[in-house]
Amino acid sequence: MFQTKSSKLITFLIAGVLLLVLPLFTQQFGNGPVRIIDLALLYVLLALGLNIVVGYAGLLDLGYVAFYAVGAYLFALLNSPHLSENFEHIAAAFPNGLHLPLLLAIALAALLAGLFGVLLGAPTLKLRGDYLAIVTLGFGEIIRVFLNNMEYPLNITNGPRGIGQIDGVHFLGFEFSQNHEILGFTVNSVTMYYYLFLALVVGSVLVCYRLENSRIGRAWMAIREDEIAAKAMGINTRNMKLLAFGMGATFGGVSGSMFGAFQGFVSPESFSLQESIMIVAMVVLGGIGHIPGVILGALLLAALPEVLRYVAGPLQQMTDGRLDASILRQLLVALAMIVIMLMRPRGLWPSPEHGKSRPLPPGAQPPANAGNAINAT
Repeated sequence: MFQTKSSKLITFLIAGVLLLVLPLFTQQFGNGPVRIIDLALLYVLLALGLNIVVGYAGLLDLGYVAFYAVGAYLFALLNSPHLSENFEHIAAAFPNGLHLPLLLAIALAALLAGLFGVLLGAPTLKLRGDYLAIVTLGFGEIIRVFLNNMEYPLNITNGPRGIGQIDGVHFLGFEFSQNHEILGFTVNSVTMYYYLFLALVVGSVLVCYRLENSRIGRAWMAIREDEIAAKAMGINTRNMKLLAFGMGATFGGVSGSMFGAFQGFVSPESFSLQESIMIVAMVVLGGIGHIPGVILGALLLAALPEVLRYVAGPLQQMTDGRLDASILRQLLVALAMIVIMLMRPRGLWPSPEHGKSRPLPPGAQPPANAGNAINAT
């Protein structure tokens, strides 16, 4: 056991060093690859949050991108001149605009997204399966339509034009949107955002592991396996479902706020139904309910479309431009997902199956009453 713990510790230390060094090596090839990794980390945050709803509680949510949008727009409104330019009383109170500290902005985005999650979960408590998926899908589209049309009579979201001039992340006087000299290395702004997103991902993973092994996590899994049996055992299924929706939505709000700060611009186009389906695909592809699998699925599906750009371009040139590179790239992503799911139907890294007896060692005989127990089941 001591050797197992020491080997795990060594593995974690090596992985930690590699994660710290990765952007410093990647930025030698330009900011593009580092930006891809940054966005992949944001998708990991989203996938971890959706895994609480889908993987732990078994509630199929196809409108998860709505919480992503809520967090992004809240950060944009509170850290840009948009409100001051469109509302006189706000301009009078804050002549230089609202510029909230990082921790406060993240907390507000998480709280508002969690509130929206509870509002979504409240009317869907008695829905299951396909019906729940349809309602949550409609909720995500409603949020997007609202963001697209809340320009008149009060210009809150600036409609399809989106909100720009969003402040970058600053914490205790440290600007993440600027280059810095650290120990003789020039660390680009995208690399600084990488370390911020990595810290958020590590914190989210710790929270998810604690939730998974807590009484709340076991209650969610009981609801996922059999809601009627869970209710008969005394679990308050209503409160547990609402908690799952709210807790999962907070992850989306935090990720959305960081997306707004990272991009410096948000618009309804970034929160389409395709994004929501992609996040669900990350959870399913990696392994529902298994945190390492969810992280792997998010990283693969976030990076795969960008990698396939280098494949779609030459194929388009070979056909003299008759193939659209963007459509061809989506086709290649879909084919890759189909092949993976046919080969690994439970995901690339599924959770270990519980409830099955361990295999007998070579030469051992099963108990005398094993056959009777099997027949009884």
